[in-house]
Parts: sequence; C-alpha cells; structure tokens
Amino acid sequence: MNYSKVCIDAIGYEIAPVVVTSLELERQLAGLYSALHLGEGQLEALTGIAERRWWEEGHRLSDGAIAAGRRALEAADLRADQLDVLIYGAVCREYFEPATACRVAAALGVGPEAAVYDVSNACLGLLNGVLEIANRIEWGQARAGMVVACEASREINEIVIAQLLHNPTMEFFKTSLATLTGGSGAAAVLLTDGSFGGRGARKLKGGVWRTAPEFHDLCRWGIDAVGSNGSRAYQQFTATDAAAVLTNGVELGTQTWRAFLKELGWSADTVDKVICHQVGTSHRDTILRLLGIAEAKDFPTFPYLGNMGTVSLPLTAGLAEDRGFLERGDRVAFLGIGSGLNCMMLGLDW
Repeated sequence: MNYSKVCIDAIGYEIAPVVVTSLELERQLAGLYSALHLGEGQLEALTGIAERRWWEEGHRLSDGAIAAGRRALEAADLRADQLDVLIYGAVCREYFEPATACRVAAALGVGPEAAVYDVSNACLGLLNGVLEIANRIEWGQARAGMVVACEASREINEIVIAQLLHNPTMEFFKTSLATLTGGSGAAAVLLTDGSFGGRGARKLKGGVWRTAPEFHDLCRWGIDAVGSNGSRAYQQFTATDAAAVLTNGVELGTQTWRAFLKELGWSADTVDKVICHQVGTSHRDTILRLLGIAEAKDFPTFPYLGNMGTVSLPLTAGLAEDRGFLERGDRVAFLGIGSGLNCMMLGLDW
C-alpha cells in the first residue's frame, strides 16, 4: 500500500480540561485497596500513567470533534465546504444512529456533496478513516477530506469504580486495570492532494496492516444486561486481559513492523521518529525494544494524558509537532494497534 498524492495538511486537537490523577482514582477505590491490601501508587507503578483528562460532565462527543475539526481547517486555511469527505472514527459515539459525523459536518458547514459517515475499529478507527480518505485522494475521487474523533472516559471509569467497590476481588481488578488508564480528548486529521497551497509537507508514503482476529475476546467494551428478568437493565462494561493483550499485541506489532519496512523500502535505522498508540509503560518499552527503536525516537504522552483510544496517536503527533519533536524532513512512522487484534503502521515524510 503506497501513496504518491496524499498529504496531511493539518492535525487539530482538543485536550480535555479536567485533570484526574491516578492517586485520585485510588482514593476513590480505598475500599478495594483495603480489601486487597494494596498500597497507594500501584496504578501509576503498573501503567506509568500519573494522570489523565476528562471532559466536564455533560460534554458532547461531537462538540470535541467539532472543535478539533475547526482547528485543523484553520491551520490548513481550508473551508469546510471544500471537503469531499468527513469521517468520524472514535470508539465513543453519541447514538447508534445517526452517524456522529453528521452533527460534526453540520456544525462545520460541510457541503451537501461530501460523503459523511462513521468508521469503527476500536483504537484504530481514526487511522482507518485516514486510509479511507487517502484512497479516495489517490484514486482521484477526492481532493480533501477530514477524519475526526472524540473519546470520553469519565462515564466508564465511574461505572467501573462503582463495580470494583461492589466486587473487590483481585481478578476483577486485573480485568479493569486498562479501563482506569483511559483518558479523554479529540483530534482531527485533514488530508489533501496537496493542491490547496499548503506547504507540501507530511506526505503519506504508505503503510500496512495485519490482523489477529482469533484474539477478539481479549479486550471488550460494550453494553450488558444486568438484574433479573423482572427488572432487567443495561449498562456499560469493560474487560481486558492486559497480559494477553501485551503478549499477543507485541507479536502482531513485530510482524506488522517487518512487513511495513519491506513495503516502504525502509529500515529501522532510517526511521527518524515514531508516534505510537499510547497504552502504557510496559507496552511502550517492550515494543520499542523488539522493533529495535531507540526511546529517543519516540514521543510518549500516556504519562499525563492516559490512553485516549483513537485520539491518542494523532493528538500525540500534533503535540509532538507543536513542541518541535517532529521536524520538517523527518521520516516518521505511525504505529497503531487496537483490540481485535488489529495493527496498522503508516509512513510519512514530515
């Protein structure tokens, strides 16, 4: 999968305003910690995450995506009615229908001839949206498109904390640990064919994906029925086998990396910078070591933003550029992974 006509003209992002430390979450879990004889500091020690962000209560997902989209359009000096496609790619969405992309498109002022729809693929949804638009541009079906996403972790964290206090077992704590790393944020990636007067940087060169769907049960987030038949109710649940996700995810990532380098004709030594999906310390350290990537080439944000799902990688890339880590001329690899298991890696000339 190679591209010759696709540029990322801008990355817009919105960081949620409410800072929630791991220590604050642990204090809410005081009953669990007492029952399991755990000391404060375990959450950060196990994950490397000191804090994460939440939206204010009542914040709409589409509002975060709209804000990030406006930032991207402004940075690229494009109007929304110049977009040929608008995709919403987050795990979190407002309704089963209509597509969350529709409210975003209406608020931004996307034209009536644009394709507007949602894409869902766990933490890879936004990157899948990037490929959808890139293919349209490469095939001459579009000149410009934008994929947006907004993730929110407040509600599911509050649910899981209540469940942990009701069921204070080590087994439940282990399967809930990944949920407690969740952060909130919004991002937008604007792609064009380079004909809108941009600086011509951030050229998408290509990429690959690999899948291991036999591991689809390792990380789940959905809605489950609770209560008896006479008082049946539904509420969100999450369950993650973090050890198995790490083991099998790293193996899939290693296979994908080999295929990625071969597809683009690159070598590990010629990759200047990498932007990874933000999971935690163990995942980062293991994957960088096995792929032969020096830590100095990576820009982590999980210690203070947590795992923001689909938003993590693009928002991290935007921050990395704003803070001077990503520089013009860098050869950059985006390393994405999501439950399923799915892995996608994209190469860019920044």
